Amino acid sequence: MMENHQRRVRIVLPPLERYFARVRKLLGLADGAASIWFVDDAQMARWNRSYRRKRGSTDVLSFPASANGHARRGLPVRVGRRKSAVPDRDYLGDIAISPVMAKRNARRFGRTLPDELRILILHGVLHLLGYDHETDGGEMSRIENRLRAKLGLS
Repeated sequence: MMENHQRRVRIVLPPLERYFARVRKLLGLADGAASIWFVDDAQMARWNRSYRRKRGSTDVLSFPASANGHARRGLPVRVGRRKSAVPDRDYLGDIAISPVMAKRNARRFGRTLPDELRILILHGVLHLLGYDHETDGGEMSRIENRLRAKLGLS
């Protein structure tokens, strides 16, 4: 599931949804493995302050699913998605992306906005899989770079 909850930066969802399907297939993940929410900078700043104790917005945040399969950290619960109370073991969690920050980063790194959004989707999925570039001695970065190459991203 992918939804746009901001209006400041124009996003074309269908190509990003197809890319996300490629990422899931490459990593062997279920179709409903994660939800992606494009949110405004103010919301990202609130979540960044609340959950990472950092000021200001950020480009991507990942929120791993709790034991009952719902988002833990404030993203909307997947209402109506589950038929029973049995946890969805294939559901990893939610990814929030700030298109405003993505647009800034794309300019800074000389990339297109769609490519920057694709990179952030992959980055968020890797966090949901348990990788943490702040503590893993470069493991996540190495994996992410290999996957970027396979997916045609620089």
